[in-house]
Amino acid sequence: MISTRGKYALQFMIDLAENGGGERCVPLKEIAERQDISVKYLERILPVLVKNDLIRGIQGKEGGYMLTRAPEEYKVGEILRLAEGDLAPVACLESGAPPCHRTEACRTRPLWDHLNTLINDYLDGVTVADLMETR
Repeated sequence: MISTRGKYALQFMIDLAENGGGERCVPLKEIAERQDISVKYLERILPVLVKNDLIRGIQGKEGGYMLTRAPEEYKVGEILRLAEGDLAPVACLESGAPPCHRTEACRTRPLWDHLNTLINDYLDGVTVADLMETR
């Protein structure tokens, strides 16, 4: 399940793209008000987006946040993986999970592998620009 952290990271990115994108800095307070998300909660999410160069923060009077690339270059899967970590449907498929001694005998493993591929392929096929078009 995608947590509020992932959902809010995505909402933040869409709002930023719609209200300035890479053209101007958008104050965090403005985005928080439009999205009805606390500034403090967003402040806990944004460092991972800055660290991974999805957004750039500018301090000062005219400060705020900007996209580092065009909205169509941001994959939803990329944003969610940064905010959430792994999107695997079961623990044994998470990156860094210890090898399961039952993998060869697991009758459900092909199901989970396929679902994992479907989830990631779908989310990597949707961009922030696509979500900007849906209202």
